[in-house]
Amino acid sequence: MTVGGAHPREARTDFTLERAFEKASLLRLRLATGRTHQIRVHLRAIGHPVYGDPEYGTPGLLGLTRQFLHSSRLAFDHPLRDERVEVLSPLPADLQQALDSLAGSEIGR
Repeated sequence: MTVGGAHPREARTDFTLERAFEKASLLRLRLATGRTHQIRVHLRAIGHPVYGDPEYGTPGLLGLTRQFLHSSRLAFDHPLRDERVEVLSPLPADLQQALDSLAGSEIGR
């Protein structure tokens, strides 16, 4: 669960900047692969660890008791039926509150 390492395996995470703040950024991520801790490892490798991450970042930031990670959309082809499954989920209240606390420091508004 590192970038590089003795036995590297390909992993790709695409991202789009949604909002920029003085000390944080809100990113929309799309996984091209599904490695363990992929998002957390990739973001730490580029110097932008996930807020609240106890292993790859700093826990407790923005008053969070967990990582600021949320899957707003999950889609896949059902393995037994010939249909696409798509599940949507709004941002949970604790993450919305953390995001709201950054609002005064937004860049480019």
